[in-house]
Amino acid sequence: MNVILIAVISLGAIALVSAVILYVASKKFAVYEDPRIAQVAEILPQANCGGCGYPGCSGFADACVKAGSLDGLLCPVGGQSLIAQIGGILGLDAGAAEARVAVVRCNGTCANRPRTNLYDGAPSCAIAAALYGGETGCSYGCLGCGDCVTVCQFGAIRMNPETGLPAVDEAACTACGACVKACPKHIIELRPQGKKSRRIYVECVNKDKGAVARKACSVACIGCGKCVKVCAFDAIAMENNLAYIDPNQCRLCRKCVEECPQHTIVELNFPPRKPKAEPAAESVSV
Repeated sequence: MNVILIAVISLGAIALVSAVILYVASKKFAVYEDPRIAQVAEILPQANCGGCGYPGCSGFADACVKAGSLDGLLCPVGGQSLIAQIGGILGLDAGAAEARVAVVRCNGTCANRPRTNLYDGAPSCAIAAALYGGETGCSYGCLGCGDCVTVCQFGAIRMNPETGLPAVDEAACTACGACVKACPKHIIELRPQGKKSRRIYVECVNKDKGAVARKACSVACIGCGKCVKVCAFDAIAMENNLAYIDPNQCRLCRKCVEECPQHTIVELNFPPRKPKAEPAAESVSV
């Protein structure tokens, strides 16, 4: 009986000492978390798409609280209205952020970029890109396996069966950037949505020299530089035989669109151009 009693007392003493140690340790090494982080995380969409640039919604909530300012912080899924709610919780001013949208910078359709071989492997752009350059003569263009479609959580991108290229639904796109990361050819880019959704960009990423690029795709950028010369706002730069339009510099004048001999520069959501007036015929007096 004494043995059992001693054992019970010993175990009780050990448990009591352990509890005291754990209590002291929890107080000494406690990590304080601002309760506002949980409040912000609660109203986030929990898409965990990574479009905000942070690891998940909890990481974005933590960044909002610790930053002390909402400048440069945006949840692509929730948009500006969500940032305004976060600003209300944190007592911060939510400045207006420019909306962005994904654009596909490749016009290598079946008609513009004829196939030269057939890929008979796993239906994955990442795998196809690791194995070879693609089914056409252009090793820079879309591979057409739809990795961008697979990663989009919002149904904003699909493969167009007629062109063989991905098509973006502007209304559904949240600019989360998942499709940008998934594309091994880097043909998808996030650009400012623009006033009235009007945008101008070069629909090509081919860096080959003119004759080689045109042979691979009939609408490829040939690096002629005519668009650079006609732009009055220094919005177009030529690098590695490829023109690129800076959306922050572009004033949407559309002169470059008319000047491009390859029709590689795209203008979206603009009103139809007015037909040019034909010069009046000169009258000849007899």
